[in-house]
Amino acid sequence: MTTTAVTHIASLVTNDPSLGNGAPLGLIQDAAVVIEGDRIVWTGESSKAPATDNVLDAAGRAVVPGFVDSHSHLVFAGDRTQEFNARMSGQPYRAGGIRTTVAATRAATDEELSANVARYLAEALRQGTTTFETKSGYGLTVEDEARALRIAGRHTDEVTYLGAHIVSPDYADDPAGYVDLVTGPMLEACAPHARWIDVFCEQGAFDGDQARAILTAGRAKGLHPRIHANQLSYGPGVQLAVELDAASADHCTHLTDADVDALGQGRTVATLLPGAEFSTRAAWPDARRLLDAGATVALSTDCNPGSSFTSSMPFCVALAVRDMGMTPDEAIWSATAGGAAALRRTDIGRITPGARADLVLLDAPSHVHLAYRPGVPLVSAVWRSGERVV
Repeated sequence: MTTTAVTHIASLVTNDPSLGNGAPLGLIQDAAVVIEGDRIVWTGESSKAPATDNVLDAAGRAVVPGFVDSHSHLVFAGDRTQEFNARMSGQPYRAGGIRTTVAATRAATDEELSANVARYLAEALRQGTTTFETKSGYGLTVEDEARALRIAGRHTDEVTYLGAHIVSPDYADDPAGYVDLVTGPMLEACAPHARWIDVFCEQGAFDGDQARAILTAGRAKGLHPRIHANQLSYGPGVQLAVELDAASADHCTHLTDADVDALGQGRTVATLLPGAEFSTRAAWPDARRLLDAGATVALSTDCNPGSSFTSSMPFCVALAVRDMGMTPDEAIWSATAGGAAALRRTDIGRITPGARADLVLLDAPSHVHLAYRPGVPLVSAVWRSGERVV
C-alpha cells in the first residue's frame, strides 16, 4: 500500500490526550500525519515525519478528525417548508408534524429515497462529515420501515430502527396495538437491517413504559438502544437510557439534577442537537451543566425535514459554542470523538495510529475558526478511509 504524509499542519487535533500538551484534544503544532491504506500509521511533529510515497503540504492550515454525525433522519421524501415558515411566524413546534413526512415517504419510490440520502450525505461530506448514523421512522408500516433500513444500509453501517418515531396514523385510536406491531412483526422484519433501536420518548409520542417495552424487545433481538429523550419536556427518557445502558440519550434539553447526575455517572452519551433548537426557537440544552457533571457529550445535526434541516456539523459546533456553554475545544471534541462514543466506536473520531484515516483540512490555522467564523465554508479537503473525497 502507498503511504501519504500531510505535512506542515499548523494545528492537528488528534483527540489523544497522550499527544501534544496532554489536553483532551491532543493538539500537535506544526504537525504531520501519515496515512497507509485506510489507516493512520503515524502522527507527530512535521520535522520528524518518516519518508512516504506521497506528500501533501498543508501550508499552515489546521487538520481535525472527520466529523461523526451520530443522529440523523435521512430516509424521507418531501419537505416541510410551510411548517417551518409557520413556526418562524409564531406557531409552536409539535411532534405531530412528522405525519406530513410519513405520507410523502410512503408515496416515494426506493430510488427516490436512496437518491435523497445520497444527496444529503454528499452535502454533509463536503462539510467534513465522514461517519453518520441514520434512522428509519418515516414509514411506520412493516414494509416501509424495513425498506427504509435497507435503503439506509446502502449508505452507512450505522443504521437505526425507529419504528417508534410516533404512533402511526393508522393506529391513532390504538397506540397499544402499534407498540405491539413495533415490538412484534415490524421488529422481526427490521432487526436484520439495523444495528440500533431508538424510540421518541415524549409527550405526543411514547411514554416511559412504552419506550421501555420497545427498547427491551429490540435488545432481545440484538439491537442496541438509543433514545430521543427530554426534548420537549421533562420526562423519563434519560433515566431509562442510563438504566438500559443506551449508547446515547439524544436532545437532553429538559433535565433534572437527577438526570444530569445519571448521565455523569453512566456510559450513556448525552447527544445534543443544536440545529433542532435553532430551527424551533426552543430553549438551548445546557452543555456546561452536563460537562461539569462529568457526562460525555456529543454534538450532532439531527438532520431531518421538520425540526433541523441542516447537514452542517460546523454550524452545530458554532451554535454549541455560542449558545450552549461549550468552549471551542469541547465542541470540536464532541463533534468528533463524542460522536464516536455515541456510536460505541473507537476507530473513528481521532487521528492516532490505528484509527481510520478520516481527516478534514480546514482553510484556517486552528479548529477554533469553526466557531470564530460561523457560516464560512472552511473545509478545503476531506479524506475518508484514506481516500481523498473532497
